[in-house]
Amino acid sequence: MERIFPGVSILAVLLVAVLLAACGGSSDQPQDDKDDQRLRVVTTVSPITSIVENIGGLRIKLEGVVPEGVNSHTFEPNPSLAKLMAEADLVVLNGLFLEEPTLALAEANIKDSAVILSLGDQAVTRENWQFDFSFPEAAGHPNPHLWPDPNLGLRYAELVHDQLALMDPDNRGYYEDNLEEFRGRITAMDEAIKTAVVTVPEENRKLLTYHDSWAYFARQYGMEVIGAVQPSNFSEPSVREVAGLIDQVKDLDLPAVFGSEVFPSDVLEAIASEAGADFIDDLADDDLPGKPGDAGHSYLGLLRQNMEIMIPALGGDASALADVDVTDVFEDTSEAVYPQ
Repeated sequence: MERIFPGVSILAVLLVAVLLAACGGSSDQPQDDKDDQRLRVVTTVSPITSIVENIGGLRIKLEGVVPEGVNSHTFEPNPSLAKLMAEADLVVLNGLFLEEPTLALAEANIKDSAVILSLGDQAVTRENWQFDFSFPEAAGHPNPHLWPDPNLGLRYAELVHDQLALMDPDNRGYYEDNLEEFRGRITAMDEAIKTAVVTVPEENRKLLTYHDSWAYFARQYGMEVIGAVQPSNFSEPSVREVAGLIDQVKDLDLPAVFGSEVFPSDVLEAIASEAGADFIDDLADDDLPGKPGDAGHSYLGLLRQNMEIMIPALGGDASALADVDVTDVFEDTSEAVYPQ
């Protein structure tokens, strides 16, 4: 087993072995599945699944394992996923301590020839790790949410391309074409975000969120994350912390604070009410817009949706994003599995 991940190995537990035996071997697979020679790729959160899909297209057999709309930090994979891991040629994770239980399941069950690719650990160096209220430096785990910055999303795509091309050289040209098309759409998204952000009054380019997913985005686009309501242990903030955030929003005269679809927060809503700010609770970290198969159900669709929510709420104009192509780069119908 090859690992492209700086994490530690764990011993396989007997329970997993029993589950694998119960699930059966390859003889239980349908004939067409046994004859499918494509790389079997397993991914975690939906933005990563979408990035991998845009590079691999229909030349890979792709399945995500973290359902959309769940807390990826606390997601515990079902032991039945051991069989899926055992069949995988490549497992692609975000890394940076985001999906530790899923990593453990993969390490305990993948075959010797399989590869675990951790994108975040290769996309940024330790010197560029971001720490904040939800991810304090004292805990040693950086903010893992690199993908809200499309430039880092492109770096993820490049790493995926390199790994697929290495493992499947016969389709290298196909993966390269997809990467170049994806690069063009990422560049257009980056330019549109820059255009939109500068329309936000400078004093409003500040983010108070529930869960801090925006550290790398803010650094890239000249915004500032002034706080996050959710502490690193996923509890509720103290009364003193809440009072401090109310005072901060009042002092800055912020027009809006931002919640999350995945993390409903009465506390943040109360902060907004006390401070006289709008409460916007539909930003998404890794829940793609619409349903699988919809044109906007993609990594780029997620970026556009968040900007079309965030920018107007802060007093800016998001119209520059309207014409950015957020569809998949390949024309065929998607076969990737996005668990709901």
